[in-house]
Amino acid sequence: MVKGRLEAFSDGVIAIIITIMVLELKIPHESDLAALRLLIPTFLSYVLSFVHIGIYWNNHHHLFQAVRQVNGSTLWANLHLLFWLSLFPFVTAWMGENHFAALPVALYGVVLLLAAIRRNPVRVIAYFTLTRTLIFHHGQGSTLANALGRDFKGKLSVLIYAVTIPLAFATPWLACALYVLVAVLWLIPDRRIEKTLNS
Repeated sequence: MVKGRLEAFSDGVIAIIITIMVLELKIPHESDLAALRLLIPTFLSYVLSFVHIGIYWNNHHHLFQAVRQVNGSTLWANLHLLFWLSLFPFVTAWMGENHFAALPVALYGVVLLLAAIRRNPVRVIAYFTLTRTLIFHHGQGSTLANALGRDFKGKLSVLIYAVTIPLAFATPWLACALYVLVAVLWLIPDRRIEKTLNS
């Protein structure tokens, strides 16, 4: 199967996810700065989630640049990733609405972990499942397999997400700071696939 429909569908779902998240930023009825101050937690959670969704979109785009075709397993693995990403509007709104309380921050970490970027030995993690499915379909010697390599940044991200879930119950703000740290790690574009394709 050609990959174009999968990419178009994924782009559409991600665009809708971002749209739903921004709709949670309710317009205040008052016209003073105090009214805007009440929106700060919701706005900060939106910015954090927007960056994370952007990182997933960017990595998804790069991933499929190294893919020639897809199969049924790839379609389901991609839907698995999109399922976890589709929960971002809920956990984002809950976290912002409750001013970064422990349980919403922990659940945010669970969604980040289950949508996790790149590899992890836990097969339920969506991005890992998608990459493994694509490598299985294209072979261990494929461009994609060579491009992904050992993936230190991805493994570190998953480790940080796993640590933040219990940490959120003790110190929610520190857990949020670690979510920001992972986002900063990934804001620098992952050039492994580009380098492999250009070599």
